[in-house]
Parts: sequence; C-alpha cells; structure tokens
Amino acid sequence: MKTRRETILEQLECAQTPDAMQAVIEALRDHFRVDHLVYHWVDSAGDQYGCGTYSDDWRDRYIEQNYVRLDPVIIGCYSRFHPVDWKRLDWSGKAVRAFQAEAIEYGVGNQGYSIPIRGPNGQFALFTASHNCDDQAWTVFIEKNRRDLLLIAHEFNRKALEFEPDRAPEVARQLSPREIDAMTLLAMGYNRAQVADSLSISEHTLRVYIESARAKLGAMNTTHAVARALSRGLIVV
Repeated sequence: MKTRRETILEQLECAQTPDAMQAVIEALRDHFRVDHLVYHWVDSAGDQYGCGTYSDDWRDRYIEQNYVRLDPVIIGCYSRFHPVDWKRLDWSGKAVRAFQAEAIEYGVGNQGYSIPIRGPNGQFALFTASHNCDDQAWTVFIEKNRRDLLLIAHEFNRKALEFEPDRAPEVARQLSPREIDAMTLLAMGYNRAQVADSLSISEHTLRVYIESARAKLGAMNTTHAVARALSRGLIVV
C-alpha cells in the first residue's frame, strides 16, 4: 500500500503547471504538520517563481521591503550546498532582528530548515520548511524527516526544470549493480571509507562508481544523486 507521501509525490510527478505544484506543496505541508513549506527558484534566465504556503500579506510585504537583500536564509543558503537550520545563521544585526520579528509576526515561524539546490545554467532554488515550536521539538522533527525533505526538495526542482523553455528532456539511464550498491550504502549514512570497505574496493574505485552514477542521474553532487536514485526507485533503503 502506498504511503500518503508517495501518493503526493505521484501528484507532483504528474503536475503540468506551477499551479499544480502549489496544490502539492499544500498537501505536503499538511502531511508533515508544519506551518509552512515553500519552494522558490530562479531559472537560468533570471526569472523568479515560487509555490508555498506563506500568507499573501507576508509575500507582498517581503517584496515591498526588498527583504531579499538582508534575509539571512537567502544570503546563507546561496553560499552553501548543504541543508541549513535557521538557528545556525547570523541573526545578530539590528535590521536582521527586526526582519525576523516581523516574519514571526506574519506567521512564518521561529524555526526553519532550508535546502539549497543548484541546477544547470545558473538555476538556484530553495526548499524550506518552517514552523513555530521550541528547539527540542524542531530538532526531533528534522532528525525524523531530513531525508524525506531532501528527496522532496530535489523532486520539486526536477519538476520546476521541466517548465524551463528550450530544455532538452532528461534521458533515463540505468545504474550498474556496483553503482546501486554504492548509492544504497551512502543513502544508509555510510561514509566513503565505510562504503569502500563494505564493497571490498579501494576509495579510488568507489569514486569512479559514484561519479558514474552521478552523471547517469544528472545530479549536481553525491547528495543529489542519492536523492534522485531514491526517488526513482533505483535504490531502496
């Protein structure tokens, strides 16, 4: 029997318009029981798009005040490749603290977790979950859901890229048995040395398998490759 998450992701796979993506992100927000989920991307031409559950009032206020220039989430994630818990960002400036207080007042939440994604030709995107709760509850939520959020973030990005003009369709390529073994162990949380030891190969040989799998999956990095392999059912953890 399919899980609720799998059913929602199938709806994302079938989405033909950004409006359909909006319906999916609202369903995922309810599934994860958080205040907000947001996906925002800038395509290779510099045009901005988004879908999410922030209020229209906050969206309009954010644009009106040009908060993108000081938002620690945007600034912090643009220079990172890995998911970022908002608590680890710099909120020390007076203007930034005022921005944070206003965001909370508009219902954004005092906790957040953002996943930066980079695509072809300069495309940049963020997938964010935010909520109002204490630190302990948020830590439990992230520990439980970080892998699912990462997978979903990349699925949203893959769908968004389909809407880019003049983009060639992606050609699916199968992974070799050794590439599947390597991706599976990485998805389970093994580091490269542990994976190489488990497969009785050198780390150099492992690197060849990982790079080959990454190229076949059209992934930007190893984490992205693991997320794509999971989402396509090529590996099972």
